[in-house]
This record gives sequence, C-alpha cells and structure tokens, in this order.
Amino acid sequence: MPKILIEDWSLIPFREAWSKQEQYVREIQQGLRPSTLILCEHPAVLTIGREGGEQNVKVDSSMLAMQGIDVIPINRGGDITAHNPGQLIGYPLFNLSEFREDLHWFLRSIEDIIMQVLAEYGIASGRLEGKTGVWIQEERKICAIGMHCSRWVTSHGFALNVNNDLSIFDMIIPCGIPDKEVTSMKSELQQTINMEDLKEKCRKAYSEYF
Repeated sequence: MPKILIEDWSLIPFREAWSKQEQYVREIQQGLRPSTLILCEHPAVLTIGREGGEQNVKVDSSMLAMQGIDVIPINRGGDITAHNPGQLIGYPLFNLSEFREDLHWFLRSIEDIIMQVLAEYGIASGRLEGKTGVWIQEERKICAIGMHCSRWVTSHGFALNVNNDLSIFDMIIPCGIPDKEVTSMKSELQQTINMEDLKEKCRKAYSEYF
C-alpha cells in the first residue's frame, strides 16, 4: 500500500488550514507529496458546503460578529456545520488513484475508522441511511464528514465532536437536518477525553486501514 504522512497542525484558524490544504493538494497532484492526513482543531467558525445555504443559520450576523464567528462557504460536499476547540478535525488529503478511485468507498472508509476509534472508548456508533457521518442510535450525530475531490485527490474531511462546547450548534440547523441532535464523546461518556490519546488512536487506525 502507498505510504501516508500524518501531520498535527494543532489549533489553527480555518482559513489558514484551508489554504494549506489547497497547497498540499496541488503538491499531491504533482507527485511531490504522498497522501497526507492532517489532524487539527479550529477556533469557532461555521462552514457551509455545496449543498447548504445561510438559511440554516438561526442567528443574525451581528450576533455572530460579536462572538468573532465567521460564516465561510466552502467547496466540500454537505450542508452547514460548526467547528470549535475541543473538536477533532481530520483532513485526509489522499490520492485515491493510489488506493481506489471511488469517493463513496472513501467516505464509508472514513466512517469505518471513526466507528472503530469510538468503539475503543466503549461508544457504539453507526450510520444513518442516506446520510453521511457517524451517529449514535441513529438520533445523535457525533461526527460530520464532507469531502471535495479534484483529479482524484481529496480534501476537507471529518469533524469529530470530542470535548467541544456543543452550544455552537444551537446557532444552526446542523447539516440541514432539523430533527436530529448533535452529541460528543464527552457527552456520551460524561468525562473529558484526552485529545492526544485520541489523536494517537486515529493515527494508528488510519495507518492500519490504509
């Protein structure tokens, strides 16, 4: 199997991370860099994918501005979601031509890895028919996934709620789904998760899977 690199960008503003992703994608497309998994966290921000719109923002722009929260339309699939510290972001920038030229397979693979990592913490999770992401009892979304793919190189990725403040999701209709809840590992286990331990489990899972 091809070699993958794994980098930790720690807490990084979303726009900066997006710009670095685009640079890495160009390098991967040119054969200058192997497939790379980025792990990081973002300051509070709302992002809207290609299937979304600002109609799913429930508060006015002045309230968001007071809290320093930007609303950023981006080129991934999916609708609106929120990022904030304590949420683990994973950006798998992979050349699918070296693995399998099938974006649906890749999305399911990311779900498989997240479910495997959650199981290590005793959290049973699964899929919701017709929806991308990882769910608890088909009612509570714990991990959102949205990808972009250009010339078979992927960008964007997953957002796993770990210790983050979930009240940010009250500002939106998460993923444009009004009748489902959002949860986190901390909420499910009633204890704070060690983020470095979690990152190590993700690194191990990705390395073994790919």
